Order: sequence, then structure tokens, then C-alpha cells
Amino acid sequence: MEPGAALDPLDLKLLQALQLDGRAPFSRIAQVLGVSDQTVARRYRRLRTRAGLRVLGVTDENRLGRSSWLVRLRCTPDVAEQLAGALARRRDTSYVSLNSGGTEVMCMMKPRSREDRDELLLDRLQRTPRVTSVSAHCVLHPFYGGALGLLNKADALSPDEQAALCPPPVAAPAGPVALDAEDESLIDVLRQDGRAALTELQSATGQSEAVVKRRLAWLRSTGVLYFRVQHDAGLLGHEVEAVLWLTVAPASLASVGRVLAGHPQVPFAAAVTGQANIFAASLHRSAGDLYTYLSEQIGALEGVQSVETALTLRRIKQLSYEPRRTASA
Repeated sequence: MEPGAALDPLDLKLLQALQLDGRAPFSRIAQVLGVSDQTVARRYRRLRTRAGLRVLGVTDENRLGRSSWLVRLRCTPDVAEQLAGALARRRDTSYVSLNSGGTEVMCMMKPRSREDRDELLLDRLQRTPRVTSVSAHCVLHPFYGGALGLLNKADALSPDEQAALCPPPVAAPAGPVALDAEDESLIDVLRQDGRAALTELQSATGQSEAVVKRRLAWLRSTGVLYFRVQHDAGLLGHEVEAVLWLTVAPASLASVGRVLAGHPQVPFAAAVTGQANIFAASLHRSAGDLYTYLSEQIGALEGVQSVETALTLRRIKQLSYEPRRTASA
């Protein structure tokens, strides 16, 4: 598989299997897919090298009592890449991209506290030279995203294969979950490598194998911790990435959001604050496919009053920041 080459059916099955359960042992994946452990391990290593495959631990901010924000920064083209890089290096950002001819930087921000939010939005960014405007949109309600990604819609696995690979269901806690220092240390390692070995997790936390297993199972069972697959979207045939800001009649917010969640082109959609009250990311094979999507599917949604569309020129950060790898995903 050369860079830019399409993935074969087994590659797609492996990607979807890891999206369903990022820590599933290769032996279990191999058994479900009907191949050897060595084949799964070899494909995994190859996808890491050629497709940018990373399995990463992610926290659900809502379950921790925190809010997520979409931040749009308009700036002069000469500072856009530098600004995007600075945002990408922050621990509290993800999905940093250059949009709109290189004059807009957009990112998802997950501040750990109100003070962290205000420090970035009200102080640091406002004082950044050649930033012409800053707008921040609080994520009110996700319709699709989080533990679910585009690979969940790939249909590479049969229903039986999916059922065999899905982890135990999540039981939503009654209120915000509090993490202790050992939990934070555990999550810090998994943010860099969701498949980190138990010995590495033990070393990071100073806990026994039994305690690490128990805390990991608890974090996953509450939905605080989940795993996502990061990869180069071009290998799935997605050459055009767009962000959509939809202005929707309030009575239609829920219905439009549910429809967007079901679209195979949409890896993320949420109700947000601002004049445009729904944000969606979408992936397409070509500009023509994007046009068809906007005119035939978005245009047919009752309650949609207007749509602002911007192309993502370059993804600077996905879930993790890798300066040498900036392809979209």
C-alpha cells in the first residue's frame, strides 16, 4: 500500500474494529475477522506507517462537567500557520485546521476550567498580533461525534462482527465524574497511545496491574474515557473536507441534528451557540460531491434557513499534534 493508495477490505475491517474498541487484543480481532494474529499485527504496523493510524484515548468533557468550544480566528495569511501551530501545541485543543484560503484558523477547545477558557479567549487571543476577529461557540449538544466517528459508518464489518467486537455498554453517571491523580496519569499516557501496555500504565501511575485494570474499566464504563482512531482521510477517498455552519429554526434543531448524524459524510455535528446554531464537519470525494450534498441533502432539510460553508485547507492537529503529519482526517 503506497501513500495515496486505497485501503483494501481487510484494512477497513481493522480500522473499524479499532474504532469500536481501541484496546481490543489483536487475538480477538483476528478471531472475529478470520485471520491470524500475525496478519492483524502486520496490517496494524503497516497502517501506522502508511496511513497515519493512531489509537488515542479521549475524555468526554461533558461527563467531567466541562464544556467544549469551537473557536474561529480570522487573521492575516502571514500568521495563520504560526497561530495554528501554537494552538495545536496546547493540551486543551484538538482538530486545529486552516480554512478559507488560509485566513481562518479553527479549533476545538476543551478548557479544564473557566479560568483556562478566559485566559485563552479573553486575554491571549485578543492580544495576538494580526488576529482580526475571534468568535467562540459553546457546544451545547452533540448529535454525532465523541466516541463515534466516520469509521463507525464504514460498514466494513458485518453486524455479527460488530457485535463481537463492541465493548460493554456505557452506563452514564448521575453527575460529573471526579478524577484523582492516578486517573489523570493513566489518561495522560492513553492520550498519546491508546494501546499502551499495562506495564507502561503501571509505571505512569505507580499502581498494581489489578488496580490499573480496575480503574481503566471504570473510566470506560462511565464513558469518561473512550478511544478514537486517527488516520489520513485521503486513503478513504476523502479529498474534500468542509465545515458547515447552519442557521436553523429553533423548533427544527433536534430534527436537523438527527438527520445530520445519520449522513455517512458527517463525522461530527452539534448544536452550538451563535447565529449559526448547528456546526457540522463533512468529508467528500470531490468538490462536485460537496455541491450535491449541499444542494440535495442539506437543502432538503426543513428548518434550515442558511448555510455557511468553508473548506479545510489543511489539518494541523487531529486528536494529537504531529508537526510532520498534517493531512486531514
